[in-house]
Amino acid sequence: AALAALSVEEVQALFGSDDSSFDWTPQGLIQALRFEHGYTSASPMASMLAEALCSLPRDMKRKFVSFCTGCPRLPVGGFGGLRPAMTVVKKESSGAPIHQQLPSVMTCQNYLKVPQYDSVEVLLDRLIMAINEADGSFYLS
Repeated sequence: AALAALSVEEVQALFGSDDSSFDWTPQGLIQALRFEHGYTSASPMASMLAEALCSLPRDMKRKFVSFCTGCPRLPVGGFGGLRPAMTVVKKESSGAPIHQQLPSVMTCQNYLKVPQYDSVEVLLDRLIMAINEADGSFYLS
């Protein structure tokens, strides 16, 4: 009953992030994301990932968040508010050439596994392909 007095925007501001949570900067992402198991925040892949994510249009940023977490919105505090924290790890080779492998996720753990690509362009292409292939395939019930 108490929430009925609030607008949709006010409820979203209280319990979830607004569109400003998608105003990412490379440095902000590197600080907010945890890099482990083959990557550190000083790894070239950390910078490449941050650059790639910042270059995405807002709708693809939403899809990326949904791809990684199962939800298209970040909590209050953005990536820093996620529990467990968003963790980026090196994806071990499956035997196929690196440029043919796609990033993968463990949504319940906010865990992104990224092969060690050679360029931002390849990373961005593979990431967008993985996001689009997974789009709509995970729903909370």
